[in-house]
Amino acid sequence: MTEMLPQIQPLLADLRLLDLGPSVPNAGVKPLLEDLARELPKIAKERDFAAACLAGLWLGHGFFDESHAISQDLDTLEGSFWHGILHRREPDYSNAKYWFRRVPAHPIFTELHAQAVSLGGTQFRTALVKPKTWDPAAFVDLCELAARDEALQSLCGEIQRCEWNLLFQYCHEQAFPV
Repeated sequence: MTEMLPQIQPLLADLRLLDLGPSVPNAGVKPLLEDLARELPKIAKERDFAAACLAGLWLGHGFFDESHAISQDLDTLEGSFWHGILHRREPDYSNAKYWFRRVPAHPIFTELHAQAVSLGGTQFRTALVKPKTWDPAAFVDLCELAARDEALQSLCGEIQRCEWNLLFQYCHEQAFPV
């Protein structure tokens, strides 16, 4: 794991990652996000990955419109991935699945699946149709079920936290290699 840029570190402290649905935006960090949106593209080695970092940070702090504006214009696996997460949280499950179909494979899938299985054990394993790999569409279905099941909601929130962390870390490493 690489160290995060100092400008990003304060934004990672108060993420609202467990909310499976929409959340109230964290207005206190909006000025930091706006500053970062101006700064990151200038210092990034890979601008698309920097944009993906921004989409994730806006989403992590509950700013769906700002995240959506970035991810829908980012024609990369990561843009589609963040876009899918956003629509899953709205909740707009069918639209989330559309965006996740644009991510047939991703470097974080294996680790994400391992972490999800570790968190959810047999309950999660039986909810997925593909063994040993992440299935974003199956997770969308699980989140939809979780809307009516508090215990499942907690599990999905923890898995979503892992998903966000892994995807953000990957984007950050690509945008700002050491």
